[in-house]
Amino acid sequence: MKPKGYIEHPGKVVEVGGKFEHVMAIALDSRSGYKDGVIRCITNRSGDVATSGYIDRSVLHKVHGDSLDHFLIGERLKIRNQEEVVAQLAGETLDFLGLEDPDIYIDEKTGLTHLYFTMPFHNKGKHGMLIHLGHAAGNDLDSLEMTMPVLIDEGAGGAKEVSIAPANKNGVHYNLIESSKSEEHLIYSYSTIRVAIAEDMGKPWKFGETVFYPPERNIPWIGGHASPGPLFPKSFIDMGEGKLLGVLNGREANQRVGDEIKYGIFSVGLFIYDYENGKIDWVSSEPFIQDSEARTITFASQFVEQEKGSGILYAHVDDSFVRAYTLNAEEIKQLLL
Repeated sequence: MKPKGYIEHPGKVVEVGGKFEHVMAIALDSRSGYKDGVIRCITNRSGDVATSGYIDRSVLHKVHGDSLDHFLIGERLKIRNQEEVVAQLAGETLDFLGLEDPDIYIDEKTGLTHLYFTMPFHNKGKHGMLIHLGHAAGNDLDSLEMTMPVLIDEGAGGAKEVSIAPANKNGVHYNLIESSKSEEHLIYSYSTIRVAIAEDMGKPWKFGETVFYPPERNIPWIGGHASPGPLFPKSFIDMGEGKLLGVLNGREANQRVGDEIKYGIFSVGLFIYDYENGKIDWVSSEPFIQDSEARTITFASQFVEQEKGSGILYAHVDDSFVRAYTLNAEEIKQLLL
């Protein structure tokens, strides 16, 4: 019998203090010892997360922890120039739903803190969305200023949920993003994983190739939607030169029930990424983590390495609360055999 590879922590990681009913997508700042960070807070939800068509409105708030198992929500994250950038992108026809899905990257060369986030815009009076990958930078989380998005959705399927890859030998980051692709015979889209090419982490990126398209892979647990999760550092698990192991968020194929599109189960799996060439070498045939309380979603957003061979993975459950899981490197290696 193969080992599980993780231990699920009891309870919720983030204490909301009555401020919000749903919180998700925690991102932590390494320079604070992972005590400070940012979290997505849902201000309004219409619809059901298990059914296509639900809409969340969100804001980003700061969090502070007295341990890696307990964080408190602080003030709303202040980003200079946000209103101006949003107004320019929205124009007269688009409804901005708020900042989502934060990721923090510290540029060791410049010392700058970069924050990336999803920027969804809904077409007023119409179906459809435009989804940009937004960006802000500063000396720390208290001095961020928003730029134009690093990736702008101009019919390319959108860009969200970035997974930051190390620079390759040419100094280029082949980052990964969640995007989408439609089929003419279907009324819904597949979520795909695509390369995002960044020669400079603070300037506009380029859309690269789609490296995971669910219908082509024929892996049931990730048959409908795919999204990149955190990549593990080599100090946790070393997969060889130019390769990293990471977690991949995958959802079963959609099912049509009457007039509704029902989502399948979203789980956390494993994958090996060739960051030198921007290729996914391997994806686990089975999920790695399905939360014990999840009705439909377990979605990983942050990994923190601890002592050798151990680390904490954070995931949100049903887009409502954040859970922590302790990962064991030696046990995970046995799952790769």
